[in-house]
Amino acid sequence: MQTRTIAPALLGALLCISCADEAAPTMSWAVDPRSGGALTVTDNTRDAFARTAPTLSPERQNTFFVGNSFFNANWVTAPASTEGRDGLGPTFNTASCSACHFKDGRGRPPLSADEPFEGLLLRLSVPGAGAHGEPVGEPAYGGQFNHRSVQGVPAEGRAVVEYTERVERFADGTTASLRVPTVRFPELSFGPMREGTMVSPRVAPAMVGLGLLEAVPEADIFALADPDDRDGDGVSGRPNRVWNVALGAPSLGRFGWKANQPDLLQQTAGAFLGDLGITSTLFPDENCPPAQQACRAAVRGGQPEIDDSKVAAVVLYSRALAVPARRDVDAPLTTRGAALFEQARCTACHTPTLRTGAAAPLPELAGQTFHPYTDLLLHDMGEGLADGRPDFLATGREWRTTPLWGVGLIERVNRHTFFLHDGRARNLTEAVLWHGGEAERSRESFRAMTRVDRDALLAFLQSL
Repeated sequence: MQTRTIAPALLGALLCISCADEAAPTMSWAVDPRSGGALTVTDNTRDAFARTAPTLSPERQNTFFVGNSFFNANWVTAPASTEGRDGLGPTFNTASCSACHFKDGRGRPPLSADEPFEGLLLRLSVPGAGAHGEPVGEPAYGGQFNHRSVQGVPAEGRAVVEYTERVERFADGTTASLRVPTVRFPELSFGPMREGTMVSPRVAPAMVGLGLLEAVPEADIFALADPDDRDGDGVSGRPNRVWNVALGAPSLGRFGWKANQPDLLQQTAGAFLGDLGITSTLFPDENCPPAQQACRAAVRGGQPEIDDSKVAAVVLYSRALAVPARRDVDAPLTTRGAALFEQARCTACHTPTLRTGAAAPLPELAGQTFHPYTDLLLHDMGEGLADGRPDFLATGREWRTTPLWGVGLIERVNRHTFFLHDGRARNLTEAVLWHGGEAERSRESFRAMTRVDRDALLAFLQSL
C-alpha cells in the first residue's frame, strides 16, 4: 500500500473540515471494530488472516487444524509413499493451497515476465455455454491454463502479463497512473488456442470470513438485488445462479470473482482440481483435454485422490477462519473517511453489514451481525475492467462485489498492495479509479475530492 505521513497541519485541516462540514457519522458499521461479529480476533500481525474463530468448539478446532495441514502441505506426484497426499497434476498451477493464498491472504500477479505465476491463474473459455449454463473450456487447454506438470507430462505452456500505463487526472490537477494489462502466450504446447478464446486473469482472494458469507440467508441477498434499477440510483446488482454439483440443481452463487461457486464445498473441490490437479468425489475426472494424451495416460493418486473427510476438513478450515478486528475506528481521519465513503455511494455495492441465519453450516456462525462490505451480487463495472467472459448469468462486464474487510492488512500479511480481480491496481487509489459502469458515480466523486478528503477515505479503507 502506498502510504503517506500526514503532517500536523494537514491533520488539523482534516479536523476542521470534519467539524465544519458535518457531524461524525453515527452509522454502527463505521465505528464497530468487530468486523466478524463473534468470529473477530484482535491481531495486527502478519498472521492476522490465519486465526481460528474464537468460538469454535474443541472438537471442531481439531478438525480445523487437520484442514489447515492439508491446506498448507505440498501435494506430490503419484505414486508416492505418502499416499494420503499424492496425485498432484498431471498438469497444475501450484502444489499447495497456501502457495496462492499465502498466510490465508491475497495472491498477486507476477512482477516480471520471468517470474512464474504464483497466486494468479488464467480462466479460459470459448463462446457458448455448457449444459447448465457454465463456460465452455478451450478444446485443447480446458477451462484453466496449467503452466506446470509432473515429470513426463508436458505443461500447457507459458503465459506472460504485460502492462501499458494510462494517466488519470483528479479535479485538483494531481494525477495517477493506471496499468492496463495484456496477457499473451509465448509458448503453447498443443497448438494455438481456438479463435475467440476468452482469457481472464484471476488472483487468489483472501480467505477470512468465508463461513460468515456462506451463512447469509439467500433471501437477504436477493433482497439487496435491484436488477432493473427501480430506485433509479444507477446501481442494479443482481445474483448469479450457478450449477450446484452436489445438489444437481441451480443455486445462488456466492464465491469466486464472478460469484460462480455456490458454497465452500464446491469452491474447495473445484480449486483442488483446477489448481492442483487433485480429484475428489465431487470432481472425479482429471483436467486432461483430448489433445493432452500424456496427461490422460499419467498415473493417478487414487480414485478420488483426496477423500471426502479431507475435503470436509479443508472446508471447515475455510469456514472457521476468523476476521481481524478493525483498527483506528475512532480516529478523526477514519471517521471523516467513513462519511465520505457513504457520501460517494460506495455502500450501494459494498454493503457494510450483513447477518447470518439460524441454519448456518456451523453453529458458531449462526446469528452473527458482521461487516464485510459486500452484497455478494454481480455489478457491471464498465468496459475498463471487463474480461469479456460470461460465467453462468454473469456477463463479461460483471463482477461480484469484493468484500473489503481486511483490506488494510494486505500489505502486512502479503507484502504487496495489488488489488482488483487481476491485481492490476498497485494501491487502493488505482483500484477506485478503475471503477466504472455502475460504480462510475462513486469513482467520479472520488476524483472530484480534494487531496485531504481522498486521504481520509483511504484512511477509512485502511482501517478495515
